[in-house]
Amino acid sequence: MKRINHWVGGRVLVGASGREGPVFDPALGRQQAVVDFASAAEVDQAVAVARQAFVSWRQTSLARRSEVLFALRELVSAHRRELASLISAEHGKVPADALGEVARGIENLEFACGIPTLLKGGYSEQASTGVDVHGVRQPLGVVACITPFNFPAMVPMWMFATALACGNTVVLKPSEKTPSACLLFAELMQRAGLPDGCFNVVHGDRIAADRLLAHPDIDAISFVGSTPVARHVYETGTRHGKRVQALGGAKNHMLVLADADLNAAADAAVSAAFGSAGERCMAISVLLVADSVADELLERIRSRMADIVVGPASQPGTDMGPLITREHRDAVAAHIAHAVDDGARVLVDGRVGTPTEGWFLRPSLIDNVHPGMRCYDQEIFGPVLCVMRVAGYEEGLAVINANQFGNGAALFTRDGGAARSFGFDVQAGMVGINVPVPVPVAHFSFGGWKASLFGDQHIYGPEGVNFYTRGKVITSRWPVAERAGVDLNFPRNR
Repeated sequence: MKRINHWVGGRVLVGASGREGPVFDPALGRQQAVVDFASAAEVDQAVAVARQAFVSWRQTSLARRSEVLFALRELVSAHRRELASLISAEHGKVPADALGEVARGIENLEFACGIPTLLKGGYSEQASTGVDVHGVRQPLGVVACITPFNFPAMVPMWMFATALACGNTVVLKPSEKTPSACLLFAELMQRAGLPDGCFNVVHGDRIAADRLLAHPDIDAISFVGSTPVARHVYETGTRHGKRVQALGGAKNHMLVLADADLNAAADAAVSAAFGSAGERCMAISVLLVADSVADELLERIRSRMADIVVGPASQPGTDMGPLITREHRDAVAAHIAHAVDDGARVLVDGRVGTPTEGWFLRPSLIDNVHPGMRCYDQEIFGPVLCVMRVAGYEEGLAVINANQFGNGAALFTRDGGAARSFGFDVQAGMVGINVPVPVPVAHFSFGGWKASLFGDQHIYGPEGVNFYTRGKVITSRWPVAERAGVDLNFPRNR
């Protein structure tokens, strides 16, 4: 059976801990590989290599760093289908979805290619008499990146592209469920000219992650995952004196007003709720719809759901693949059962008519959902769309703002005034107006509010540059040598 190893110091490192984990094909429900789990000592080895590499990498010119990033961008683009194939095999995403993930990640590489401009400092000449002041941003050191199973290519590119461009070195721990894409990244970086030791990959479970959180030579931690784990990462990392950005879970709402284009809203709701089997932190999981158009909109959504083809990514014409594990599939199915117990109405039951092999659910639509129900209060992270009927804008906004999460929110309307008010008043980090999944482009930054983010800086974009660097201000005065020649004027300092 295929074995997936670590990557440390520019070469494959075979695990020596004696611990390992299975990697499954979720479309078949069968194990397809074994991945090494790092011990604390193996994590220490990777960090030591990264710390040594940092000494020379931070001194590498911005022009050379940019050159490496440009080369990496070209290599990743050339291998995008290979990356997408790895994603489909281990996560289950259909090819078009996997290719889309890679494309969005490449945008972050492109942003990082402009690092000479992004790291320009400021300069004040003659701030005081004979005194000049300038500010610079310098890299932190060794950055630990801990990434989730659902975006095994894009989220790592959110992190390592900017971290490396800023002059840091990286130790990446990808999800043990989807480990292979990051090893391909490591090979491509070596081909692009990144010095050995600047990018390292260690696989594992909580033992490896907790060692990264506590390691004295890790300077910063980037994390994406569930809210309980994000809270643990933030609290543990900051307790050990590290800079931490930990992105957590979500309960993204889409509010549809009575004046909205219902066909556009139906298309958006189905696409945003069920793409990637709902395993997206920006998936729409709650539809708030004005009472006067609720029945009409739900009928349009149901008709579109009936056309969704569920099956393996290898099957042509498939729209939606499996969930990541049997346990997760069963947990999502339990939310549907709980919704019935709590008094909601299941309009479309995704537990019915699923493929016999693999860990599949069909899309589900649940009406008459209210806060206090488990299907509303908890992050489901699966192909389930919960529907709440509201009187209009004010009630819908109040529901969104009362929720514990604040990752993303969307409004569908033709009313410009309502749209502007929503952007101003909604308590979420990313907002869409007639856009259901408002993931920012690479030159902005990604991140939520409330229980969706632990830390002060959002990920990638300008805030990513700030996170992976620290400011330094240099104040200087140089003695001016006496000029040769005759000067009959009285010497002055002002």
